Amino acid sequence: MSPQRPRVRVSTGEIEGESRDGIDRFLGIPYAAPPFGARRFAEPQAPEARSGVRDASTFGATPPQRPYQGRLQALLPTVTITGEDVLTVNVWAPRDAQHLPVVFWLHGGAFERGTTALPLYDGTAFARDGVIFVSAGYRLGAEGFSVLEGAPRNLGLSDAAAALRWTHAEIAAFGGDPTRITVMGESAGGALAAALLARPDTAEIPAALIVQSGPLSADSPAKAGRVTAALAKRLGVSATVEDFRALTPDQLLDARQAQSAGSTPLRGAPGYLLCLDATSLPRSPEEALRDAQIPVLIGTNTEEYRLWFAPEALSRIRPLQLLLARLALGISRSAVRAYRREFPEATTGEIFGQLATDVLLRAPALRTASARTAPTSVYEFAWTTPLHDLGAAHALELGFVFDALQTDDAIRLAGPDAPHTLAEQMHGDWVRFILGGDPVWPPYGAPSRITRVYDEEIRDVSARRTAALDLLPAARSR
Repeated sequence: MSPQRPRVRVSTGEIEGESRDGIDRFLGIPYAAPPFGARRFAEPQAPEARSGVRDASTFGATPPQRPYQGRLQALLPTVTITGEDVLTVNVWAPRDAQHLPVVFWLHGGAFERGTTALPLYDGTAFARDGVIFVSAGYRLGAEGFSVLEGAPRNLGLSDAAAALRWTHAEIAAFGGDPTRITVMGESAGGALAAALLARPDTAEIPAALIVQSGPLSADSPAKAGRVTAALAKRLGVSATVEDFRALTPDQLLDARQAQSAGSTPLRGAPGYLLCLDATSLPRSPEEALRDAQIPVLIGTNTEEYRLWFAPEALSRIRPLQLLLARLALGISRSAVRAYRREFPEATTGEIFGQLATDVLLRAPALRTASARTAPTSVYEFAWTTPLHDLGAAHALELGFVFDALQTDDAIRLAGPDAPHTLAEQMHGDWVRFILGGDPVWPPYGAPSRITRVYDEEIRDVSARRTAALDLLPAARSR
């Protein structure tokens, strides 16, 4: 049976999507004008109105990027769609929806990769369960997170803010309630989701927030600009908006690929970071999240590092490298000893990886949860995949949250026999949180610090391994 063609009118004109099995889907809707030509390295600008009916049955173009290399290319392949309409949103809604809650999704990818077009990010399961699902693309890498003289900072974040404002203004046309928008993101997308709470133009929009494995720091222009300065030096130009506009996106991507060739999490090229800035990010995501008076669901995976470090890389880490990392990060000897007690069978490389996981992700998440006064639900995803020595790695939870274990994206990480009951429960918990009903599980707070652990058995327990975690230094936005 051919799909039906539902139509919706938004402020820029009428759009026509597709409908299957009671779910309407509208793809590739511009929320801002294409950021090319004179609009490169500039704040997102309003899209043009159009006469006639716009086809909304295919995803918009993917922002300029290069695929992952090496091991990650096999684990996290991407989708490439050519074109300039990269600042688009996608909407999944139940047929005849009225005043339904909304979830606004931001993908991960270390601020330089990712796309909403991945099958894993299909919003059907959320729409099926009574939630309107919106996903948004944003500028990546040099186009979105350069620190340039004469250009606004955090352009990718400003794109996400524009997409959230579009959702707030337009979602009623799809049957959504603009007062019930939950912002949700994973990894870099989780950082952006929390950062939206720090901006005056978006801080009041979210009714709730979900952060999955998101770093919560922001850095000084000097530190966040290291990657930009290194690219400029490699290309023989100045780190100015004029010189970077004179380069094509492909030239910047080629230079970045050459710059990062051979890099490892232990040593290599600097990465893209959020930048503290009076206009676009006046305070860190951690600080904004701590103070926000809205419900928050936040958590991490037990072994995030196993996606970042290949098993052979972990096996090559020696005590000297652990010592140097400890000194660089200000981690005490007593903290390392505590981690060895918590993980008595772990190798030096695995201790290093666990420290990296907790310093970057878990410690800020739990520190923030402890400091909040508004309702806060904390989770730990602990189910271990049998594939590739990934354990409970970064991004593994996505197939469960989206109830999408049947997709190739999920199978590459979790395998074909991942527990569907765990996906049903985890996805259901996320839906219940978005619906805003009763607390999904007991809130996090002293002294119990209740955490929901997702494993073969789902259980609510006091946060695990806190004796070691509490010895880690609190990172400061720099």
